[in-house]
Amino acid sequence: MSDEVSLKALLSRNTMESAPELAIDEGGGVVRCVACGHRCSIREGRTGVCRVRFNDGGTLRAPAGYVAGLQVDPIEKKPFYHAYPGRDALSFGMLGCDFHCSFCQNWVTSQSLRDDKAVSMPRFCDAPALADAAVKHGAPVVVSTYNEPLITADWAKAVFEEAKERGLVCGFVSNGNATPEVLEYIRPVVDLYKVDLKCFDDRSYRRLGGTLENVLSTIRRLVAMEFWVEIVTLVVPRMNDSDEELSQIADFIAGVSVDIPWHVTAFHPNYRMTDPPGTTVEQLIRAYDIGRSAGLRFVYPGNIPGAFGERESTCCPRCDARLIRRMGFNVLENRMQNGACPDCGERPAGVWEPSPPAPSTDGGSPRVVHLR
Repeated sequence: MSDEVSLKALLSRNTMESAPELAIDEGGGVVRCVACGHRCSIREGRTGVCRVRFNDGGTLRAPAGYVAGLQVDPIEKKPFYHAYPGRDALSFGMLGCDFHCSFCQNWVTSQSLRDDKAVSMPRFCDAPALADAAVKHGAPVVVSTYNEPLITADWAKAVFEEAKERGLVCGFVSNGNATPEVLEYIRPVVDLYKVDLKCFDDRSYRRLGGTLENVLSTIRRLVAMEFWVEIVTLVVPRMNDSDEELSQIADFIAGVSVDIPWHVTAFHPNYRMTDPPGTTVEQLIRAYDIGRSAGLRFVYPGNIPGAFGERESTCCPRCDARLIRRMGFNVLENRMQNGACPDCGERPAGVWEPSPPAPSTDGGSPRVVHLR
């Protein structure tokens, strides 16, 4: 038996019945899954595009009871800059994805059922253990990340319900290939939502496994539903780094809300995309300038710590006073007072704590989490 088959068999024994909100009975034993934008119609014994949601005797089964990635690290790594700055987040992920991006930064987990070189074994646990681990490590935020959380939304919701009982905040780090049904399903327990807006060309999106319009629709819907939304674009030379495409992205975001933070981050050759050179500081500054010219109030270049000066910091959109000073994933200073600028009283968009934590100095090092 191959490693892939063994892993599939192992995962098939660690599932839960999908939430009824995410499964539509189409008759004849066929089930339509609406956990992601593919809306797969799945026959008996088959899986969806994600390869982890499957039809078992007319019942849609979803992954549950394990994590493939688990650590505590700064929330800025997700990245969220306007939610609990300087705080840690407990990050967990499972296996599988509905996309197949050649430049995936988390391919070991996301492509584990699609690529023989992606080997990541699960750690079995229950939902209360994850919530307890967040409390134990002093992390006020729990985030589903590393793989695509939409395809494991049922398990994420179980974890987040436990987290909510402990007074924690919950978030998704996602490709944005959602459906209205899944967003309604997770809304009661998900506060923060980071979307990777990978490009602004539908042909490029289809090569990655999705469609541009569905991601754009998701972003509009997330904002309308009052999730806190931040958007990331990995700026990849020769793929999406033209002035025209970056301007299209910036203009779209500004058209939804000028208060959405836009993170433009550096590509480093990885996985199956090793030909393009890494993104330069100059290219990210150009992307930053494009975003600001489009009217976006908060644009953050990233993945090259210390290279961008004040551009890594959050400034007041009214008086331009520096509110949060960052270097990489470290918050070096936070002058916010009860969510407002101490100089002019402006309340920048975000999810702020009344009393910010002391500045971090650990360099953003992840901490290993041991489950009970």
